[in-house]
Amino acid sequence: MKLYRLISRTQGVCQNASKNFHASFSIKSPSQTSSPATTERRNNKPLPTFRNKTQDLSLYRRISPVGDPDVSIVPVLDQWVTEGRDVGKDCLDKIIKSLMKYKRFKHALEVSEWMTDKRYLPPTKGDIRDRLHLIYQVYGVEKAEEFYKNISHVFKGFLVDICLLNIYALEKLEDKAEAMMQKLRESGRILTPMPYNCLSNLYYNTGNWAKMDALANEMEKNGLYPDKYSLTPRLNAYVAKGDIEGLNKIMEVMEADPRVGMDCYTYLIAANGFLKAGLVEKSLELLKKVEKIAVTSKDKYKSLNTVLRTYATLGKKDDVDRIWKILKKDKIYNIGYRNMISSLLKLDDVEGAERVFKEWEMAGLSYDFRIPNELIDVYVKNGELGKAEAVLTSGVEKGGTPNFHTWCCLMIGYIEDDQVLKGVDALKKATLRCQVWPPDERAKDKLVIIMEYMERKRNMEELEGFMNSLVTEGIVSATVCQRLSDFIMNKIS
Repeated sequence: MKLYRLISRTQGVCQNASKNFHASFSIKSPSQTSSPATTERRNNKPLPTFRNKTQDLSLYRRISPVGDPDVSIVPVLDQWVTEGRDVGKDCLDKIIKSLMKYKRFKHALEVSEWMTDKRYLPPTKGDIRDRLHLIYQVYGVEKAEEFYKNISHVFKGFLVDICLLNIYALEKLEDKAEAMMQKLRESGRILTPMPYNCLSNLYYNTGNWAKMDALANEMEKNGLYPDKYSLTPRLNAYVAKGDIEGLNKIMEVMEADPRVGMDCYTYLIAANGFLKAGLVEKSLELLKKVEKIAVTSKDKYKSLNTVLRTYATLGKKDDVDRIWKILKKDKIYNIGYRNMISSLLKLDDVEGAERVFKEWEMAGLSYDFRIPNELIDVYVKNGELGKAEAVLTSGVEKGGTPNFHTWCCLMIGYIEDDQVLKGVDALKKATLRCQVWPPDERAKDKLVIIMEYMERKRNMEELEGFMNSLVTEGIVSATVCQRLSDFIMNKIS
């Protein structure tokens, strides 16, 4: 019902806006709504760039800490207006784009809906395209199709159609994607490589590489010059097939054409392809190219982190340390610390990982338990449960929340150390942190060990109660729980 109302309201707004697109809209303040309590924390992500105003940035700073997608940010927006503060479309557009960038799709959809429903700001075709994408991300492809069907004809066009084509490509719905592509062909609106790029990515992901070649030929026939995004799926396909000759050939084409070129991303794809083929020196050669390009690129942080991980895979400790020094010249975010710790552990440098972990703790960033999990996992594997527990305790004291992998890892350590009761307790805590249980075979085997222990103690009542609690807590469905019970009982008997 909520989505139906959203679609109906959006359709109404679209139809109204089509009649009054250039008219002036009076801005009425919505009725006062109490703001939810939000916990202030350090924001570790770069803030969006606003054209003006400190006031616009302040609104984003109010929204940003509400990280839980199940907590609505509409009361925050309502409260902002109730306080007599103004908010323009430019500001809201920037907030939506920033939320989308960090994959906060539900909150971005709320802002988009609030902008048209409560601020009465007329949407553009770009706004409708973004709304379609957000509905797909939040509700899935069927609801996105429902929304698309209800969009006013005034707002339908290339931007919206290409968005739906891309959704079909992401969902690997080949028939629907090809039907939409045919619609675009018949409309005569294909003036850029973009639709071909969407289909090329689809064919790469479905392994239908022959159709990729056919698309390339069609583009050439229609006088559309391929861009980087046209050739990248083919580059990926050659890597996937292990076709080094094809890989070299497509790289030559891209490097020779200034309109296409190779960037950090495409060089990293190629480097990975050479690495998989055992051509280590060629891979290293490309990694050096990435380093040079990354220094002046927008994706410097992401690219150098990937280079660092690749050097760790190759066992190049000196290069890992060198890249880390380059990264540390700028601000390091959580993902960077996690990447470095993981890389050092891959190189068996536990002491180095511990040093970086301490640096991260001192940096005062938000406490992401995925970072201490890297060390907890190694401590458990090394039989150092005391160290693992100390990291856990310290993390909780610093405001962190242990996640599924934290408890699952400790559960395995306890079981292997014959501390079964602690293992059971860790398992219960793990199940409260996951949506699908069990997540992998190793954890499933440990679950069987725990259940065997309960069975030996003839505590079947506790076993049955525990299994029922998985359903009650909404961790697994009754069907999944029954299948899991059957699996365990078969193992025990």
